[in-house]
Amino acid sequence: MPRSKKTKRTSHRFVPKLKICVSGAAQGECLDIAGAKVIKLGRHIAKVGAILTHGATTGMPLLAAQGCKSAGGTCIGFSPAATSLEHTRKYQLPLEYSDVIIFTGSGYAGRNLLLTRASDAVIIVCGRIGTLNEFTIAFEDKKVIGILDSSGGITEEIKHILKAAKRGHGHIIFEKDPIRLVDKVLLEIRRYHNHYPSDDQER
Repeated sequence: MPRSKKTKRTSHRFVPKLKICVSGAAQGECLDIAGAKVIKLGRHIAKVGAILTHGATTGMPLLAAQGCKSAGGTCIGFSPAATSLEHTRKYQLPLEYSDVIIFTGSGYAGRNLLLTRASDAVIIVCGRIGTLNEFTIAFEDKKVIGILDSSGGITEEIKHILKAAKRGHGHIIFEKDPIRLVDKVLLEIRRYHNHYPSDDQER
């Protein structure tokens, strides 16, 4: 009786998609200063195959998500609210441009912590105190951080804060161009977290 040929087993290794958080002001002058740049940033996050995470809010995060979705990308929002009703009524936040919204029920401070820790890197664009909060969480957690340089708001103060804190620069990248910033952040993630394959390895 002829032997049956052994079927070759193929292993399917799970390769997680990188998650890049975009943090910035929900309102104010930042929209005029860096609105167009943050749309480009979101679009490029989609083009490189990463997932965009954001605070499920208005302003810069919403524009980043809009750019990401326009390029066919995936967006995950983290809400301070416990339910979609609380999200829209109490916090008056949008539901648009998110594939999934995680309702943390943790308020803004708790939301910032969960959002930042769920992401592989954080990109800081023109922002205020909430953006600074996400920056400090990411810095303490030794995350890769991208700063869209010269985009206004808190980005103008980060170098001074680091100097005063005497903590070094960690894994922080300063770059004025949004597309180059995303590319540099991805490169730094792969250097720092070598369990993420390069594009060639994925292919």
